[in-house]
Amino acid sequence: MVRKIALAACLVLCAAPAMAQSVAAIQKLDDAWAAAFNKGDARAVAAMYAEDAYVLPNMGDMVHGRPAIQAFLTDAMKQIGDISLKAADVLPLGGNAAREIGTFTMKTKGQPPQDVAGKYVVVWRKINGRWLLATDIWNSNK
Repeated sequence: MVRKIALAACLVLCAAPAMAQSVAAIQKLDDAWAAAFNKGDARAVAAMYAEDAYVLPNMGDMVHGRPAIQAFLTDAMKQIGDISLKAADVLPLGGNAAREIGTFTMKTKGQPPQDVAGKYVVVWRKINGRWLLATDIWNSNK
């Protein structure tokens, strides 16, 4: 009986990191990212990336490191807005990482504004108790 209780406790403790990596938990992070982006707060968005993160934008050069990501975001915010992210699938990669696949919509700021839809994949890492983006890749559907 003691072994069964110990096994059950172990299973619950092992499942805890996976529960933290649920679609709902990750969606909250996505909503915070989008809210900061839509406010034009490149610093707040960049703070959601690991210091050594990579961004691989659609039809653009790879961006590496938080300062470069912040500069990239500052420029992107001049061109696009009204971003919405929708987490579709989250795969825990151990207790300190997760892979997320999702979709996005946004509007260009050019005249006339255009609606853009696409998909993304990101890798989240838990660093010092915080979930941060480590890799961010996206592309549009057209």
